Amino acid sequence: MTSPPFSVLTDQVFKQFSQKSPQLPNQLHRLFHGRGRCFSGLEQITVDYVAGHILVSLYKTLPNDQQDQLLKTLLNWPHRTEWQDYSVKSILIQYRYQDRNPTELIWGKLDPNPVAYENDLAFQMSLGRNQNTGLFLDMRYGRRWVKENSQDKSVLNLFSYTCGFSVAALSGGAKSVINFDMAKAALNRGRDNHKLNQQDMTKVKFFAHDILKSWGKINKYGPYDLIIIDPPSFQKGSFALTKDYQKILRRLPDLITPSGQVLACANDPSIDCQFVINAMHENATDIEFQQRLQNPPEFPDIDEESSLKALIFKKKTN
Repeated sequence: MTSPPFSVLTDQVFKQFSQKSPQLPNQLHRLFHGRGRCFSGLEQITVDYVAGHILVSLYKTLPNDQQDQLLKTLLNWPHRTEWQDYSVKSILIQYRYQDRNPTELIWGKLDPNPVAYENDLAFQMSLGRNQNTGLFLDMRYGRRWVKENSQDKSVLNLFSYTCGFSVAALSGGAKSVINFDMAKAALNRGRDNHKLNQQDMTKVKFFAHDILKSWGKINKYGPYDLIIIDPPSFQKGSFALTKDYQKILRRLPDLITPSGQVLACANDPSIDCQFVINAMHENATDIEFQQRLQNPPEFPDIDEESSLKALIFKKKTN
């Protein structure tokens, strides 16, 4: 078996470092994206910079000799002459293929709850405990688009997680945001994120409900000028993208204002853009596709249809 080219991993990480360093140390960046399959032998590795901490995520087990080689490679990074320029506090490995996704601190000192910044917005992050850090970095352009298109709008944020879209919307001048997510802990983190940005909490609401069972409450606060749908690919017992997405889309005509917009997302590699476009056409015929947002350049993918799909739709004008 050919050993993974960890020298390529190092070269790519430090190349990204050299491009991002003026914005460090409290920023969020993907430094290496192997999952896009653009780097042969490194498909199961990602590297993120999270407010001074390097998080290496490993999605597949490696043979012992390769695991040792990876560890040696990572521990060599602090000995590079340029390392001191990047304000790194720790290096962690998260084993995403293991139960509960354990994280190992291999160098430095960990701050488990750093505050990081994206486009001048602050987010409370979590390292070493949860599967995800608190913000999906590939959605950076989506949050930017929401900020740029929220002025004086009422916003519905479905599957809101830690409310990154909600923070962006209020930053962009939204008059109100309604957040729905089943995870109460994620919504609590969302409240923290709004408070970190000193936003008006009277303009935002949080509901820890199953979306598919909450249409009465969702309708109560509508109609909405902007609806964001960013579901998980699969959530055991509550949501499966391939069969449940349509249940949401068919509700949109009753929820959206005459000039309203929809940001509909899918991050399942097996689902392409056309799946979402066709589903919208079949279930909400008066809402038409406008454009697909680009993904950030630090997320290269050999097949764009396998990467994040963030699609903009708009209510048809009569």
